[in-house]
Amino acid sequence: MAAAAVPWAPCKDGIALAVRLTPKSSRDAVEGIAHLADGRAVLKARVRAVPEAGAANEALLRLLAKSLSLPPSGVHLESGATSRLKTVFIAGDPAALAAKLATLAG
Repeated sequence: MAAAAVPWAPCKDGIALAVRLTPKSSRDAVEGIAHLADGRAVLKARVRAVPEAGAANEALLRLLAKSLSLPPSGVHLESGATSRLKTVFIAGDPAALAAKLATLAG
């Protein structure tokens, strides 16, 4: 995968991940990489939780932590609490996380 084609970027002590979240889905799942109209890459995810009182955001963080075999404390929301487009910070070794994300995204 080319660097511009992935929705993550290494940063100090981890990775910043761009996510497009679909709440109120029939299942919790990571569905790969999509490209927005402006060309940005995002990781598509869906959760069963409703977007009320932060439930969908919490479900997203749990889904990412579980999918990447990380403790929930290592994944937190950086921005986009009330938007479908979110930035999630994942703590850890950036190279190892990038490899896990590449496998997860397909």
